[in-house]
Amino acid sequence: MIAAGTDTSFAVLDWTMAEPIRNPSQMRKTQAEIKEIAKGEATVREEHLSKMQYLKVVIMESLRLHPPVPLLLPRECIQDCRINGYEIPKTTRVLINAWAIGRDPESWESSEEFKPEKFLNCSIDYKGNHFEFIPFGSGRMICPGKQFATTATELKLANLLFFNWKLPYGYKIEDLDMTENEGITCCRKKSLQLMPSFVEAKMTFWLYYI
Repeated sequence: MIAAGTDTSFAVLDWTMAEPIRNPSQMRKTQAEIKEIAKGEATVREEHLSKMQYLKVVIMESLRLHPPVPLLLPRECIQDCRINGYEIPKTTRVLINAWAIGRDPESWESSEEFKPEKFLNCSIDYKGNHFEFIPFGSGRMICPGKQFATTATELKLANLLFFNWKLPYGYKIEDLDMTENEGITCCRKKSLQLMPSFVEAKMTFWLYYI
């Protein structure tokens, strides 16, 4: 459980840092919300999270495009059934492609674009009740750690975005490689390298965010 939760949480955080870097207006909007709510605090605390609505939809949009486990966990039919004219025998192993479901143009407008606004004023959530968005699965086999994972990711991301981030000197947004790695958990193939700038201290230093 510890290994599974660590790897998947890291993948979500990595993708959710990379996507706003590619979309500066969304980055500024997220940071503005965080800094307004946590104004006067040294760090973002858990009690701040309930007020951060845009931060939540940024993470949801990241989960839609980049579910940490793209094929979820294997399922098995417990009885013979018929679905859309196909006979599915008992004990058939089933893999659910959550990655493709989240990018289905029939369910999502601008399905390949990162637009957190999709989830604003929207009833769709990640609790398994809406089959067009199931990054944690659904039913009795839904991920038992979904609430812990999302809260932890929100807290980490909010504290990271408390600062200003840029790509290393000489790099452009189009240079950011978003290629997916192979494996059960879907991480970025190349490590994300960002540079934070602390204006208050009038200093800038390198940080390799891996």
